[in-house]
Amino acid sequence: MNRRHCASAAITLVCALALLTAPAQALAAPAPEPAPSSSSAPGGKSLEEVRQEIDTLYRKAGAATDAYNLAKEEAEKQSKELARLTEAITDGRARIADLKSRAGAQAREQYRNGGLPLGAQLVLSGDPGLFMDGVNQVRQGQQATKGMLSELEQAQEDLETYTKDASLNWEKIEAGRLKQAKAKKRINAQIAAAKKIEAQLEKEERARLLELEKEAASTAQNAWLSSGALKEIDREASAGGKAAVAFATAQIGKPYVWGAEGPDSYDCSGLTSQAWAAAKRPIPRTSQEQWRRLPHIAVQDMRPGDLIIYHSDASHVGMYVGGGSIVHAPRPGRNVTPAGAGSMEILGVVRPDR
Repeated sequence: MNRRHCASAAITLVCALALLTAPAQALAAPAPEPAPSSSSAPGGKSLEEVRQEIDTLYRKAGAATDAYNLAKEEAEKQSKELARLTEAITDGRARIADLKSRAGAQAREQYRNGGLPLGAQLVLSGDPGLFMDGVNQVRQGQQATKGMLSELEQAQEDLETYTKDASLNWEKIEAGRLKQAKAKKRINAQIAAAKKIEAQLEKEERARLLELEKEAASTAQNAWLSSGALKEIDREASAGGKAAVAFATAQIGKPYVWGAEGPDSYDCSGLTSQAWAAAKRPIPRTSQEQWRRLPHIAVQDMRPGDLIIYHSDASHVGMYVGGGSIVHAPRPGRNVTPAGAGSMEILGVVRPDR
């Protein structure tokens, strides 16, 4: 009897539960949201789609960062040029004042001699020897006066040119500042958008997102190595290359901050430019200028210390350290870290000490 009673009670409970759930289905109540998985994210996108979207945003931010750094570098150069022109203007005015003073001294000397030039006084002296010496002095004096007046005229022209150049440089500096402000605004917008997307993810999703980043990088690296693009991974570095690599690897673990050049944080080109500065070989500040101005070499010929430029717009750079690896400052939210040299789209390679 006890067993029959228990069985009957169990059947009754199941039926009751079925009845309780039926109205909810009839009213089309929202089904419980699925637990976070490795394949879905807010907005109906897969985590892989989110990863690609975030990667694109940070790449755009990287390009804007490069524009900001380049504008900043140009403004600094123009400021130095303006300082040089200002000094030239000051020197030119001093030269003009000195020449006018010397010309005035000659006029005063002539006045003290009764208004007669030195040559006329000598002709009236009646001494042939003194006369011939005086003629030479007169000629020399005339040439000196002509030279002095010519120099004065040239100094005035130079001063006018310097003034115009200074004005143009001021205009360039102001334009550069506006360019910096626009670039900075774009950078902040791109980074904010990427951070917003990441913030919407659950903790497990963010962890999976990081795994997906690593998987994508590993897949690209393996494909690159398998292609035979790099024939020798342990080529010997130059003395400068060794010094640059030592500096770059010593920064591992420091955070990425756009526009930063150390010592506590770096952006991608801030790291590479400071590494080569430590090797006593100054190079351009931005990845785009590094690509434009430094000697290009074939990928298969690269050695530690060379810089690998990434993406079609040259918006990222890393330092090759050997073994098929680079050290780079990836993006906001990440630290300076080793990575596969082929884990991103390679544009080309440059060698600072070629």
